[in-house]
Amino acid sequence: MCLIAFSYKQHPEYDLIFVANRDEFYERPTRKAQFWDEKPDILAGKDLKAGGTWMGITRSGHLSALTNYRDMENHSEKAPSRGQLVLDYLDKETDPHHYLQKIQPKADQFNGFNLLVGSVNQLMYYSNKTDTPQSLDSGLYGLSNHLLDTPWPKTEQSKQKLYQVIQQDEINLPAFFKLLQNDQEAPDSELPNTGIPKELERAVSPIFIKTENYGTRCSTVLLVSKNGEVTFEERRYKTRSTEVKERNKYEFKIS
Repeated sequence: MCLIAFSYKQHPEYDLIFVANRDEFYERPTRKAQFWDEKPDILAGKDLKAGGTWMGITRSGHLSALTNYRDMENHSEKAPSRGQLVLDYLDKETDPHHYLQKIQPKADQFNGFNLLVGSVNQLMYYSNKTDTPQSLDSGLYGLSNHLLDTPWPKTEQSKQKLYQVIQQDEINLPAFFKLLQNDQEAPDSELPNTGIPKELERAVSPIFIKTENYGTRCSTVLLVSKNGEVTFEERRYKTRSTEVKERNKYEFKIS
């Protein structure tokens, strides 16, 4: 994932309203979101190169998601896959605080990351750039390729749009996906400086990215109602396009 916006314990009907885009190189092989044959309680997409995932939820309501922290100066091609952190949590379904304590000693082995783990009862955030697990209170949050709620244009815009959508009388799934398909670039004066060329910084500034070799591969909306009903929908896109090539939708009640 490279962009996440979520409302946690704010809505009268939903404890969690979570929208996200996964940005990745187009050539990297990926499996659509589904319940895994080898791990049937896990609903998630799969990175077929490294074997992990970028976000998912289990039948018992444990969820996890990850974004990369952009730090080109300290990036290592030999580092282990960050997607394994998400998968390990979903597979073990442990207490989120205990899990983050467990991974802290080895966190610096990975390239920079932001990790969300927990459930609607306890949701936690951790980045190996700060090394401080944080329990989240009710609120509206945004996460891209820097720390939680860093005010990058895409992060601020996605939070604002999410807030507008959830103020409506009824939850509208198409409105969430419309939010995630916004491909407007940020003005140069608002671009962050993350160590990549200015033209590339501009190209990856939208909520929905479309560059020559890299861009938004899928969007996901996850809703968890106050009575434990889960709605999970993933839309996968044609290359360099907001045109949807595949929809995957699952509904179940937390066991």
